[in-house]
Amino acid sequence: MHFAPIIQIWGINFDLSTIGMLLISGLIVFILARLAVRNLSVDNPTRMQNFMEWLVEFVQGIIGSTMDLKKGLGYISLCMTLMLFIFVSNILGLPFAIITEPHGPTSIFGFEILATNQAAFDALGEGEHIQLLWWKSPTADIAVTMGLATVIFILVNYLGLKHNRKHYLKHYIEPFPVFLPLNIVENLAKPVALGIRLFANIFAGEVILSTLIKASFFGLPFIAAWQGFSLFVGALQAFIFTMLTMVYIAQASIHEEH
Repeated sequence: MHFAPIIQIWGINFDLSTIGMLLISGLIVFILARLAVRNLSVDNPTRMQNFMEWLVEFVQGIIGSTMDLKKGLGYISLCMTLMLFIFVSNILGLPFAIITEPHGPTSIFGFEILATNQAAFDALGEGEHIQLLWWKSPTADIAVTMGLATVIFILVNYLGLKHNRKHYLKHYIEPFPVFLPLNIVENLAKPVALGIRLFANIFAGEVILSTLIKASFFGLPFIAAWQGFSLFVGALQAFIFTMLTMVYIAQASIHEEH
């Protein structure tokens, strides 16, 4: 049985594997960005520089499809960060997993891992073991995806109030004031859908991959095929999250006269 290495501090649960993987994702993105701009050259660009320049153009296309590019240039860094961080986070769990099997109550940093307390071992059946999963895709944790979606939700509403306050507030009572509750629900549903969509796709992929691994030798061809497909899904989900972020920002902060 796979469990998350969760410790409790002041009554709050902290998933050590998720925290660790988020730090690793951020470090990988930082290293990639530094490698891409380390030796900038117009005449002889490196492959990493070419990749980053292509990504910038791709992000500009996303922004340009949702608003006037001149107004959206300030969002390039946001979109670049989202694309790279989410993509890396989506695929970290594909190559391998790190699993440990404790044989008794285990503590780390002086805090007991909840899944390894004595009550958990007493509840095990014959032949059952407790296994702690340390390496996984952080976006397979709904707390991470909902956290990202919540940040985007706050940013969208802030930009709407800052750049387009009159029309942003007015849209809540359109086409008639009676629609106010529905428009509020619609706004609150956006981050929920954004977070759950990303979580569900990545989590389902890891569940299927773990099922194929249990098939041993017979699952090897399917594992290779599924990992290739998961790369595509990881890139697609990063694109969808970034695209919807820009759509929401454009809807909230840009007002075009008709």
